[in-house]
Amino acid sequence: MRRATATVLGGIAYVIAACACFATLDTATKYVALTVPVWMALWVRYVMQALVSTAVLLPLHGRRLLVTRHPSLQLLRGLLLVASTVMAFFSLRLMPVGEFTAIVMMTPMAVTVLSVTLLKEKIAPLHWLFVFGGLVGTLVIIRPGGDGFGWTALFPLGCMATSCVFQLLTGHLSKFDQPATTHFYSVWVGAVLASLALPLAWTLVDSPLLWALMLFTGFMGALGHFSLALAYQRAPASTLMPYLYCHVGFAVFAGWLVFAHVPDGWSWLGMAMVAACGVGSAWLTVRKKGALATMPET
Repeated sequence: MRRATATVLGGIAYVIAACACFATLDTATKYVALTVPVWMALWVRYVMQALVSTAVLLPLHGRRLLVTRHPSLQLLRGLLLVASTVMAFFSLRLMPVGEFTAIVMMTPMAVTVLSVTLLKEKIAPLHWLFVFGGLVGTLVIIRPGGDGFGWTALFPLGCMATSCVFQLLTGHLSKFDQPATTHFYSVWVGAVLASLALPLAWTLVDSPLLWALMLFTGFMGALGHFSLALAYQRAPASTLMPYLYCHVGFAVFAGWLVFAHVPDGWSWLGMAMVAACGVGSAWLTVRKKGALATMPET
């Protein structure tokens, strides 16, 4: 009994560590985004993440890592990940880390809506209430027509939209390919695409700090996803899903620590609504399906 409890607690610790990694990644990305062209920053990040992922996964899985039954879908997933990352890059350039994270964390609830409309799944009325509450929370953060974000809110909303399709495709591919294979192809699609665009975006960066931060984003991206995988090896999704919303708290703290940004009262209210409705929606999902939760990838 004690061993099982310790294993579950280890899973919770890993998922909280993953959230901290992703919040740190977003904060470093925001710092880099203020100076470095998007494709140059993405090239460093994806190449670093691809090399780290390959160094860890290839010895574990061998040639099986390269075996996929749907290479075209793996390519599409990689392209969606790149699109989501580009949207996240511009979002973080233009808005605070905490608010951006809260909007993107609407992804699991938006995936629920797409599952109903596209896959004809049925969900409980209470689930719709959580989805609506999360939407209201997002609108409170954005405040359309106000002086807060205006058109810049299109970037995090675009990030959320591409992440939704990305998550649905991930669920489909999980029926055919192992998760390590899917992750491997996605990061290498990003690395190759960013390499092709690099000559158009290359600029002289003479700051060792910026180079270190760009490399750091790739390392934190890989570390975050590995931590998440270790978490799901130790504890069920129903236990871990509520802790995913620690990401919002870490993002707010990092934004305050690095950029001295403190959300106003309305933003706090909106973030609390998104987190509460997200936890409720996640609880209903795993109660019905025992589904495996995934972090929105950027």
